[in-house]
Amino acid sequence: MGKSPNIKNKVESSELKYDVKIQSIRPEGTLRATATVNINDAFAVRGIKLMEGSKGLFVSMPSFKAGNGEYKDICFPCTSESRKAFDQAVIKAYENALEQSQTKDAEQKSTVGSEQTMTM
Repeated sequence: MGKSPNIKNKVESSELKYDVKIQSIRPEGTLRATATVNINDAFAVRGIKLMEGSKGLFVSMPSFKAGNGEYKDICFPCTSESRKAFDQAVIKAYENALEQSQTKDAEQKSTVGSEQTMTM
């Protein structure tokens, strides 16, 4: 028996829906956050990294180190349009999580400050 034929099936879909969960936010260093993305409630990608580069934020997909020392993405968007939409979804979720975190910190500081004022 020989090698199996390479059969491709194409299923067309309208808009993709990305549900992004930011796992951790790191204020220091080049790794800014890690995320999981659920696509159309059907396919999840874990191990996504949001990195700070010389040109700003960029999304790094899960990868493995090949025999030649190169890193290869395990999964990735197939077109530049889908890559752009995927990246924008992750970056927007990060910015929202960062904003919520900062708002929560400000509220906690405000509450602690008013409690100290009242007890003095």
